[in-house]
Amino acid sequence: MNSSKNEMPVIRRGYTPGLLGRIVQLHASYYSKKVSFGLEFETLVASDMAAFLTRINRSMNATWFVENDGIIAGGISIDGEDLGDGIGHIRWFIVDDTVRGSGFGNGLMEAGMGFVREQGFKEVHLWTFDGLNAARALYEKHGFVLAEEKPGQSWGKEVLEQKFVFKA
Repeated sequence: MNSSKNEMPVIRRGYTPGLLGRIVQLHASYYSKKVSFGLEFETLVASDMAAFLTRINRSMNATWFVENDGIIAGGISIDGEDLGDGIGHIRWFIVDDTVRGSGFGNGLMEAGMGFVREQGFKEVHLWTFDGLNAARALYEKHGFVLAEEKPGQSWGKEVLEQKFVFKA
C-alpha cells in the first residue's frame, strides 16, 4: 500500500498485507454497533475469509479493497467456488465510515459485478439481514432481488436473514 498521505481513495484488486485483519475489524466494529454481533460473528468472518484468501489466485475468485491514505477502508469479494454450479457468492462487503456515502460501495459492487460478467456466472448470491436499507438499495440497483427470508442465527444473534440473487 502507498504510505503517502492525502491521496484520493482508490479501489484496488487483490491481496495486500493486512487485508484479512482490516476487513475482519471493519465487520466486527460496524456490526457490533449496529446489531450487537460479537465474538461468534468476528471469528466466522475471520475463518471464512482466511480460507477464501488461500484460494484467491484461482480464476473464479477475486477481492477488491478501498485504500484511503494507505488504510483499507472497505472491501468486497466474489467467491466463485463455495456455492458451486456456476454460482458466484458476494462476501465480506463493507465500507468504512471514512468513505461511506462517497460512492465507494457502488464502485466495489461495480468491480465485483464486472468480474461476475467476465467469469460468466449464471447467478450470484449474497446473504445479509433485514434493516441494512442502504446496502439493500445498492444490491437492488445492481439487479439483485430478494429471494428468501428466514429468522436465523448464522452470525451469532437472531436476525431476519435475507438471501438476494442476481440472475445473469
